[in-house]
Amino acid sequence: QVHLVESGGGLVQPGGSLKLSCAASGIIFRLYAMDWYRQAPGEQREFVASITSGEITNYADSAKGRFTISRDNAKNTAYLQMNILKPEDTAVYYCSARREYGPARYYSGQGTQVTVSS
Repeated sequence: QVHLVESGGGLVQPGGSLKLSCAASGIIFRLYAMDWYRQAPGEQREFVASITSGEITNYADSAKGRFTISRDNAKNTAYLQMNILKPEDTAVYYCSARREYGPARYYSGQGTQVTVSS
């Protein structure tokens, strides 16, 4: 059974930092690209960042220069380091796993709340 569990969310002041983690189980982690998405209240889910199995990264314009995605295959975990947080970053953050080799597979976690407020 596949599980993706996000953690690290919380309440932070504007300008602060948070590091989100996404722990995966039940998959061969190194075969998967990992994505972070977010969804604010009343908004559609939007792409934040991705990292391929070969560690090629991609970022939404809103994340460039402030967020860093990374992965640790030994720990089956992906991370999203978020710096210089803004109130508009407030959302539920979800990670997802996309298999890059072999049969297509896609899994998503339950999300972690990030609130940026003074």
